[in-house]
Amino acid sequence: MHGGDRDFLMRHHDYITGLVDKIAALVDKNGTEHLEEGNNGDMARFLDWPSTPNKKGMEAGYRALISWAMTDAGALCRWMGDEERAAKCSETVKRLARKVLPDNGLQQARALKMIAGLLKPTADFEVEGFSTFYGYYMLEALAKGGHWQKALDLMRQYWGAMLDLGATTFWEDFNIDWMRNAARIDEMVPEGKVDVHRDYGDYCYLSYRHSLCHGWASGPTAWLSQHVLGVEVLEPGCRKLRITPHLADLQWAEGAFPTPLGPVTIRHEKSSSGEVVTTVDAPEGITIVK
Repeated sequence: MHGGDRDFLMRHHDYITGLVDKIAALVDKNGTEHLEEGNNGDMARFLDWPSTPNKKGMEAGYRALISWAMTDAGALCRWMGDEERAAKCSETVKRLARKVLPDNGLQQARALKMIAGLLKPTADFEVEGFSTFYGYYMLEALAKGGHWQKALDLMRQYWGAMLDLGATTFWEDFNIDWMRNAARIDEMVPEGKVDVHRDYGDYCYLSYRHSLCHGWASGPTAWLSQHVLGVEVLEPGCRKLRITPHLADLQWAEGAFPTPLGPVTIRHEKSSSGEVVTTVDAPEGITIVK
């Protein structure tokens, strides 16, 4: 959708449709999936490291992830002109919806269920239990329900806490509890203060092993572009964009959205009456709709 490279998509036709056929064959009519049978019986359920102790929650989130993947695979198949496979994706999603498992208190799984359309979106997310990777999907679930202010508040609390500790990039691993008595990372650690890089980390991130500049923690960048600047790609190659800002308590927002035809610059500003005034400058060849 962003690059508009149909040739690239078609080169992967056999791989994509092969996955569609394999997954569809391993979801039975009652919605039970048997993906481990397609992997020689060795298929671990995994979302992210902080989710791993909650096996029931992970199972629910894993199934939602399959549903979401098959929904997007159906869209790819339609763009490739493979309507038969697109229909197979839709039917698999319907079967999965017959067996929706409880999230067992796992926010990551709850977010995936909301994104996949298996659960009504709510604002039921808290900064405790957030994770650097799946935090993005929690923000996406909030956006799905129109809870823009809650998403911005959580972003300030969680990613903002890293900034408060001196971060200039976001970290591989972070828990809001680390803020207690913590030293900044851009200063020598004073006596009696906690060194968050040395003293914290779980799983494979113990001691100095967790990265303080990690791509999977960068979800707010994409989220702010899509939901605060409000950029939605409607046609492949960014030939048509919808701009729908959601400023919540922000007074203004501005940014540039990259496209194959050049950057689209956008500024939103609230007037004294509270109305949002938008200015968009787009390269020739891009249609902007609101």
